[in-house]
Amino acid sequence: MFKTLKTILAVAVTSTLLSSTVYADAIDKWAKGEFSLSTISEKERVKELKWFQNAAKPFKGMSIKVLSETIPTHVYESEVLTKAFEEITGIKVTHQLLGEGDVVMAVQTQMQTNVSIYDAYINDSDLIGTHARMQQAVNLTDWMAGEGKDVTLPTLDLDDFIGKQFTTGPDGDLYQMPDQQFANLYWFRKDWFDRPEIKKAFKKKYGYDLGVPVNWSAYEDIAAFFTNDVKEIDGVRIYGHMDYGKRAPDLGWRMTDAWLSMAGAGDVGKPNGIPVDEWGIRMEKGSCNPVGASVTRGGAANGPAAVYAIRKWDEWLRSYAPPGAAAMDFYQSLPSLSSGNVAQQIFWYTAFTASLVGKNPNNKVVDGNGMPLWRMGPSPKGPYWEEGMKLGYQDAGSW
Repeated sequence: MFKTLKTILAVAVTSTLLSSTVYADAIDKWAKGEFSLSTISEKERVKELKWFQNAAKPFKGMSIKVLSETIPTHVYESEVLTKAFEEITGIKVTHQLLGEGDVVMAVQTQMQTNVSIYDAYINDSDLIGTHARMQQAVNLTDWMAGEGKDVTLPTLDLDDFIGKQFTTGPDGDLYQMPDQQFANLYWFRKDWFDRPEIKKAFKKKYGYDLGVPVNWSAYEDIAAFFTNDVKEIDGVRIYGHMDYGKRAPDLGWRMTDAWLSMAGAGDVGKPNGIPVDEWGIRMEKGSCNPVGASVTRGGAANGPAAVYAIRKWDEWLRSYAPPGAAAMDFYQSLPSLSSGNVAQQIFWYTAFTASLVGKNPNNKVVDGNGMPLWRMGPSPKGPYWEEGMKLGYQDAGSW
């Protein structure tokens, strides 16, 4: 009996030591490897990872499910960070990737039915109003100070997070943690814009210098010029514009993500236009309650600027974008710039930056060292836009 007990104890001790060694090795592996691209020192990284390991001990062996849309940031999280987290803490994370429309549907279903589908979501910070009103998402401010204090990283600095104002409710509390940025900017091939022969030809035709357009009229000139005049660069047929037109949920927020207000729909006033916001919806005075979207009800969703914006989206897509662009959705269109046949895009999300940098034989918009041949600039404004109106768009995909 005692011999058997000794054997059991020996196995248990050995297993514990091996387990400890495995987790210690994991910390060393990630601190010196993937996480070495950090603003903190290796010693500080090891210290933080050890904290995670110790804080996770009561939950070791658990499995949790999370859901996000399919963009490069979240693909990285699902393939790399989940692995790191499990190796360091012993907690398995299944990170599923779906389209944004499916993510919103899952969030909505879980809130309406109170049936747990996923343990956590990454959804756009636009949902902050819903979370604050329905009180079904965890109030992170209260949680980190109370129930979750023991599992909140002591060195966590919330001011390090860009977009925290988007994820703070009207009550001043944090309901979502910013993860990645959807800043909407102008994208262009700087190497082409800098070519002397192209600059000369553009100046001769239009009477002004080729550069980052400040308005939609100049953008259209550039689109027409590259599509119809330049036509080909280094043996490749090129186009002056890129966009997408497939009927899908993302086409809806292609318009609502400030496209209408970039043209000049809505009113002056922070944060999104008062009393008519960037979507063309009139708000009740002194509140966030919508009272009308159509012109007849005091809104601007079908006003001159909105109609102009939709007309130009359709016209440019058909006239200046590569064949097949109209059949693409958001997820197909934005990374497709890496094929190297587009001169500019008026409506481009920074969330896809990772798709267009680094050495990759399929990436035609970088030089031999993997450095970008493209740049970003401020969004051009439409003819109805007035000083003080919102220009461009940003939200944060947030946990």
